[in-house]
Amino acid sequence: MIRTALRLLLAAFYAFAGYMHIAQPTPFLSIMPAAIPYPEAIVFWTGIAEILGAIALVQPFSPALRRAGGIGLALYALCVWPANINHFIMDMAREDQGLGLGYHIPRMIAQPIIIWWALWAGEVPLRRKASNA
Repeated sequence: MIRTALRLLLAAFYAFAGYMHIAQPTPFLSIMPAAIPYPEAIVFWTGIAEILGAIALVQPFSPALRRAGGIGLALYALCVWPANINHFIMDMAREDQGLGLGYHIPRMIAQPIIIWWALWAGEVPLRRKASNA
């Protein structure tokens, strides 16, 4: 029951974030590292990926699809981490320090938790079961 509630919460977070990537891409574009090609397309498609991952997590029919959604969202969170680090660096370089350490330090700590949460919510086995052989 707790796993279901936290799965729904994570899916809602990702669905909303995906929607925002598509509807209001400017904040996401502003934190993208300059070396990333086609930033508009990447922000759009990452929004689509978040929405599809959220749908996969909450659908009740296929545990395999739920696991795929969890793995996909965990990999997504890992892949966008450089943008979060870039945002941190850019903000701290500003005269007013942007959102400041009070935002960025917890955000950096949260990223591995979000990765783990996606795997856990997707019921992805995180360790091997001991064999009886």
